[in-house]
Amino acid sequence: MYQVHRMLDSTSPLVVDLKMESHGFLAQALIYLAAAVIAVPLSRRLGLGSVLGFLLAGVAIGPWGLKLISDVEGMLHFSEFGVVLLLFLVGLELNLKRLWSLRTSIFGMGTVQVVGTLAAVAAAGIALGQPWTVAVVAGMGFAMSSTAIALATLEEKNLLPTPGGQASFAVLLFQDIAVIPLMLVLSLMAPASDAATGFDLWAAGRAIALIALIIVAGRFLLRPVLRYMANTGLREIFIAFSLLLVIGIALLMQSVGLSAALGTFIAGVLLADSEYRHELELDIEPFKGLLLGLFFISVGTSVDLGLFVRIPAIVLGLAFGVVALKVALLYAVARSFRLCGADGILFALGLSQIGEFAFVLFGVAATERILPRETVDILNAAVAASMLTTPLLMIAYEKLIVPRLARTEARAADVIEEQNSVIVAGYGRFGQVVARLLNGRGIGTTVIDHDPNQIELVRRFGQKAYYGDITRLDLLRSAGAAKAKLLVIAVDDKDAALATTRLVKANFPDLALLVRAYSRTDAFEYAGLGVPAIRETFGSAIDAGESALRVLGHSEPEARRLAEQFRRHDEQLLADSAPHRGDVKKLITLGRQGRDDLEKLLQNEQQAAVPAPGEDAW
Repeated sequence: MYQVHRMLDSTSPLVVDLKMESHGFLAQALIYLAAAVIAVPLSRRLGLGSVLGFLLAGVAIGPWGLKLISDVEGMLHFSEFGVVLLLFLVGLELNLKRLWSLRTSIFGMGTVQVVGTLAAVAAAGIALGQPWTVAVVAGMGFAMSSTAIALATLEEKNLLPTPGGQASFAVLLFQDIAVIPLMLVLSLMAPASDAATGFDLWAAGRAIALIALIIVAGRFLLRPVLRYMANTGLREIFIAFSLLLVIGIALLMQSVGLSAALGTFIAGVLLADSEYRHELELDIEPFKGLLLGLFFISVGTSVDLGLFVRIPAIVLGLAFGVVALKVALLYAVARSFRLCGADGILFALGLSQIGEFAFVLFGVAATERILPRETVDILNAAVAASMLTTPLLMIAYEKLIVPRLARTEARAADVIEEQNSVIVAGYGRFGQVVARLLNGRGIGTTVIDHDPNQIELVRRFGQKAYYGDITRLDLLRSAGAAKAKLLVIAVDDKDAALATTRLVKANFPDLALLVRAYSRTDAFEYAGLGVPAIRETFGSAIDAGESALRVLGHSEPEARRLAEQFRRHDEQLLADSAPHRGDVKKLITLGRQGRDDLEKLLQNEQQAAVPAPGEDAW
């Protein structure tokens, strides 16, 4: 017993070492989390996006910044699991049918992009006097794009569902597939390799067998196991199994030399039609977000700022030169596959950086003595620098390119050929319901929207719609605002809606307005302008309240009467409050008084609805 106590004594070297390691881990975790909490909100507030915030946080705490982090490589390997989780969640959004619809983009655009970039970089390297081995290996690494940065940026800006975003995803998926042949080429280039060791037929067979096993297991085994886990009623067990599934597949894929992200993506696709898909998404999303942020910070810490000081022209020139070359090549690929305009530019800019897989390729090249370590350090610095350019390019895309394209497209937009009594500005989930109701009654509507993708979708259904910025006076005149009876403003941008309202009031005083309001505050603004506003969730919320009253035992006529009383009272309260919209104290007083009045009103209504003894309730 004494020996056991001695072994567990807190003063023993083993326990002290464990405590020091624990404190070291907690200290590093504290540093990473603090850097993220400080840098990312600041970056978002400055309009730079979260990805750039994570990268800059990593630079700040890394060996070349404040020197708060020492084990950069270990944390980078750990945080790469965030990319694996990201691909699993993307797979859950794609079923096999949707994936098959992307086959041209995956294998067509993907092949052209990888081969074209590799050849262009290799040719440029040889032309600049580099050995052919350096040029070819650099071409392999530079042909890759960062799955983590590209997909995270597209998701953050809600651009992944666009044609440009879908094409970007397809090419990134092909790049994961291209990992296998590129690694085989590296093995052939190694000085000690020969024909016998260059290609391992047994390893290739194991890789194919493992992919087949994942597909079969995903089809026939995963759903029963998920059902069993769900039946336990313990959410933490379901979360544990979800992580076990992803980690297990990732390790199996790595064991045969394949991309872990590719394996988990396949598993995600197989579960895309599963009834457990949404639960898996909810459980894994927090881990994905945290680990992806950790990955970006780790990339930032790995940037060797010393090279930027010693040879800035070489590192920055290489990074910016490759990014510019990839932008040109990617845009040419987009145009050749009929991806034009804003989508083509989004595709080119989103994939212009060099991907994290380049670190792996260059590391293998150094280990196999294909490239000298000094060359690999320069290439890695260029990779990290290129990653920093993507958030900046996406800001330029949003702030400069998209508005300019919108103005150009607006000038070149279709001539509005019809003059209807109603103009509907904004054909989203709100505007299309209004237009469909009016059209069903035989009332013609002129539909205008600022989203070209939405316009294309409307036209596929055989309806006419026009592209344009509703805040422009010339567009309103072209749409017939001078003769129309009603303008329905249902655009998503509430600032644009308010600006259009003021523009119409000033230039078309006889044109009636019906405006969607996002909130009570917006409704105050429209009430001040004398314009009736429809609060987009107000009607449906009252319907829900009426249904709740019926569930709680009120008769249908009584519930309808109470809901209508509430509607009239709230609309009157809104009209009374609108003149005081800048006076918070007055609004609070009116709100409290309105609440008391409403309670008395509905109580009186309920008492009046109760029939006297012997009376008929109707």
